Amino acid sequence: VFTGKLKSFSRAEAKTKAESLGANVAVTLSRKTDYLIVGADEGAKLEKAEKLGVQVFSDDEWMSILDQ
Repeated sequence: VFTGKLKSFSRAEAKTKAESLGANVAVTLSRKTDYLIVGADEGAKLEKAEKLGVQVFSDDEWMSILDQ
Protein backbone atom coordinates (compact mmCIF):
# COMPACT_ATOMS: atom_id res chain seq x y z
CA VAL A 1 0.00 0.00 0.00
CA PHE A 2 1.22 3.51 -0.81
CA THR A 3 0.17 6.61 1.11
CA GLY A 4 1.05 10.29 1.03
CA LYS A 5 2.77 12.26 -1.70
CA LEU A 6 5.67 10.26 -3.11
CA LYS A 7 8.83 12.12 -4.16
CA SER A 8 9.95 10.09 -7.14
CA PHE A 9 6.77 8.62 -8.60
CA SER A 10 3.11 9.36 -8.91
CA ARG A 11 1.00 6.74 -7.13
CA ALA A 12 0.09 5.20 -10.49
CA GLU A 13 3.76 4.98 -11.49
CA ALA A 14 4.70 3.52 -8.11
CA LYS A 15 1.96 0.92 -8.41
CA THR A 16 3.09 -0.04 -11.92
CA LYS A 17 6.73 -0.30 -10.78
CA ALA A 18 5.85 -2.44 -7.76
CA GLU A 19 3.62 -4.72 -9.84
CA SER A 20 6.38 -5.13 -12.43
CA LEU A 21 8.49 -6.55 -9.60
CA GLY A 22 5.77 -9.03 -8.62
CA ALA A 23 3.96 -7.07 -5.89
CA ASN A 24 0.21 -7.08 -5.42
CA VAL A 25 -0.59 -3.44 -4.66
CA ALA A 26 -3.69 -2.68 -2.60
CA VAL A 27 -5.37 0.62 -1.83
CA THR A 28 -6.45 -0.15 1.74
CA LEU A 29 -4.57 -1.60 4.69
CA SER A 30 -5.50 -4.89 6.30
CA ARG A 31 -3.84 -7.58 8.41
CA LYS A 32 -2.79 -9.18 5.11
CA THR A 33 -0.78 -6.09 4.07
CA ASP A 34 2.98 -6.70 4.13
CA TYR A 35 4.30 -3.16 3.57
CA LEU A 36 3.20 0.46 3.69
CA ILE A 37 5.26 2.94 1.67
CA VAL A 38 4.90 6.41 3.20
CA GLY A 39 5.37 9.72 1.43
CA ALA A 40 4.70 13.23 2.74
CA ASP A 41 1.34 13.90 4.44
CA GLU A 42 0.74 10.22 5.14
CA GLY A 43 -2.55 10.64 6.99
CA ALA A 44 -4.24 7.94 9.06
CA LYS A 45 -2.77 4.95 7.20
CA LEU A 46 0.52 5.20 9.09
CA GLU A 47 -1.20 4.96 12.46
CA LYS A 48 -3.34 2.04 11.27
CA ALA A 49 -0.27 0.24 9.89
CA GLU A 50 1.50 0.57 13.23
CA LYS A 51 -1.54 -0.87 15.03
CA LEU A 52 -1.71 -3.80 12.59
CA GLY A 53 2.03 -4.46 12.75
CA VAL A 54 2.57 -3.70 9.05
CA GLN A 55 6.18 -2.95 8.11
CA VAL A 56 6.56 0.72 7.12
CA PHE A 57 9.10 2.16 4.68
CA SER A 58 9.64 5.80 3.84
CA ASP A 59 9.57 6.83 0.19
CA ASP A 60 13.38 7.14 0.32
CA GLU A 61 13.81 3.66 1.83
CA TRP A 62 11.61 2.18 -0.87
CA MET A 63 13.68 3.88 -3.56
CA SER A 64 16.84 2.40 -1.99
CA ILE A 65 15.29 -1.07 -2.15
CA LEU A 66 14.43 -0.55 -5.82
CA ASP A 67 18.02 0.45 -6.57
CA GLN A 68 19.34 -2.86 -5.23
